[in-house]
Amino acid sequence: MSLKNMLFWIVALMMLTLAGCKDDDITPNGEEPDPEPTEWSIPTYADDYSPIAAWSLRNQWNLANVHDPSVAFYKGYYYMYATDASYGNEHEGKGHFQGKRSRDLVNWDWVPGPFYDAPSWVADSLNAIRSRMDLEAIPEHEINYGYWAPVVRRVNVDGQEILRMYYSIIIDNYIKTGKANTRANFDGSWVERAFIGVCESTDPAGAVWEDKGFVTTSSSDLGLDYSRSNPEDWSGYFYYNAIDPTYIVTPEEKHYLIYGSWHSGFALLEVDARTGKPLQELGEPYAAGASELEERYGLRVGTRTASSRWQGSEAPEIIYKDGYYYLFMAYDGLDVPYNTRVVRSENIEGPYLDITGRNFTNGRGDSYPIVTHPYKFNLHHGWVGIAHCAIFQEEGSGDWFYMSQGRLPANVNGNAYSNALMMGHVRRIVWCPASIDEPDNLWPLALPQRYAAVPDDEPITRDLLVGTWEHIKLEYTYGQQNTASALSLNADGTMSGALSGSWSYDEAKKQLTLGNVIVCVEREVDWEASPRKVTLVYAGTQKNLNGTYWGKKK
Repeated sequence: MSLKNMLFWIVALMMLTLAGCKDDDITPNGEEPDPEPTEWSIPTYADDYSPIAAWSLRNQWNLANVHDPSVAFYKGYYYMYATDASYGNEHEGKGHFQGKRSRDLVNWDWVPGPFYDAPSWVADSLNAIRSRMDLEAIPEHEINYGYWAPVVRRVNVDGQEILRMYYSIIIDNYIKTGKANTRANFDGSWVERAFIGVCESTDPAGAVWEDKGFVTTSSSDLGLDYSRSNPEDWSGYFYYNAIDPTYIVTPEEKHYLIYGSWHSGFALLEVDARTGKPLQELGEPYAAGASELEERYGLRVGTRTASSRWQGSEAPEIIYKDGYYYLFMAYDGLDVPYNTRVVRSENIEGPYLDITGRNFTNGRGDSYPIVTHPYKFNLHHGWVGIAHCAIFQEEGSGDWFYMSQGRLPANVNGNAYSNALMMGHVRRIVWCPASIDEPDNLWPLALPQRYAAVPDDEPITRDLLVGTWEHIKLEYTYGQQNTASALSLNADGTMSGALSGSWSYDEAKKQLTLGNVIVCVEREVDWEASPRKVTLVYAGTQKNLNGTYWGKKK
């Protein structure tokens, strides 16, 4: 055979081999290819998912059973991971920090979590600390673990894109005796500490994760005085509670965790970009005072009430946009009153100020605006427990989104336990002016209807706004749903019903002015309608309103 013919056959065989080995599920950049486009339709999955709550039906869940979600885009999908929680505890014994993935933020498929058992380092770390406190070890089989609130981010390590997850594991045993946290076992001490660990993956769809171990733990400014007078004493032994991490890479390429819940507030801890571990030695998780503790376990960047060791703020989530760090947080108990607030700072270390200039870093009182709150539109049971959010951008467009759970109120459809149903809510964020006089002072608010990827190929004109709306003023009422009233936007530019005065509209900015409040208008699906339909919605605030306007067109 001539050299020319030999080369021809070598090349041909190589081409055949490559063709036979081609993976139709992976594109050259490592992402799975986009599916064939389909005609858009309104989502049909039910809010009350109790009929499909069984574990065997998890592939039908879509956004059912979501609690404290975190979202990151990786290789063609949005991956979401969450606290171990499910209606009827169907998740128990089936792995931890399970999640879902989606291409369009509307339809989600279940994916498994990173591990099935608590990593061994948790018990080892706990008992090593107990030994140094002159406490007996708790046998590993007697440790009561809880798996809470992971945060997931796409990061670049040594030139490779990975998913990095920080996760929380709490220990529900008493400090003094190590016994399980029950009334009968109360021993005059506080409940044990929580831990934050980190794991990483390049194959989240296959649930292949490498655990990297300990990051930080709950820490106290009270030294070894972990005593508690009675089970109802909520003053708190720990200064920082090591749960609810959020993670950010600054424009200067510095990596930070912000973590904490209730107790004394939120800690800012710098971590190594490559390892994800703290840059400095943490030392013992107790000290004689707060200042010493903050030097090691993180600077306190926010607290709802400076004088309280048991103040209802938790679940920090931080993003950076246009020169500001926006810090979102959850207020109050998670069953009904859960609501979301946001503050911002030009510096990662603070001070973080609310829309009125109130200093959250120094604990100067409740912060505004309200991003979400329990609410109820007409002819529907509404939603409660809407907080502990993920804030993320849509790949490509750069638009911002809010995701959290929403709980049904009790006794929906005759179900006394319907408040334990947790449906994932994805909402678009709109950036609205703080006042008419500050058109460029924009603040993030979630829309009142969930995202459904409604085609937005036609402008929203003034004529489309004329008519009757359901208007809600989201204002802080502990444990109560804000309800809707009728608002008429009349063709002559006047308003009647829930609001009076005049209205105007800037079509280019999609900003509707209702009296002295500017709201941002978008198309979304009316999920409460029967059947569901496309409608118009708005969200907006005013810096002195102490509330947020939500509305949807009837």
